[in-house]
Amino acid sequence: MSHGTHDKLVYMANQIAGFFATQPEAEAAQGVASHINKFWEPRMRRQLFEIVERETDTLSPLVLRAVPLIKRPAAETPSRSEATI
Repeated sequence: MSHGTHDKLVYMANQIAGFFATQPEAEAAQGVASHINKFWEPRMRRQLFEIVERETDTLSPLVLRAVPLIKRPAAETPSRSEATI
């Protein structure tokens, strides 16, 4: 993942958290997770989990509370051109 992609995903996740921060605490994390589950493609969610595994200081505490509610995509499988026969 390029540094630009990393920064953009962190920025987007934190922006989503900023929007939901005005919601009651019990609903805010669910709102963040629901938005990411609906609108982020699996590749983006996979990269978010990679970021969370390496660092947490750049992500909003609300994003971190939402992480357990975000659907973890299945591991990527090699494309047919990458597979050995």
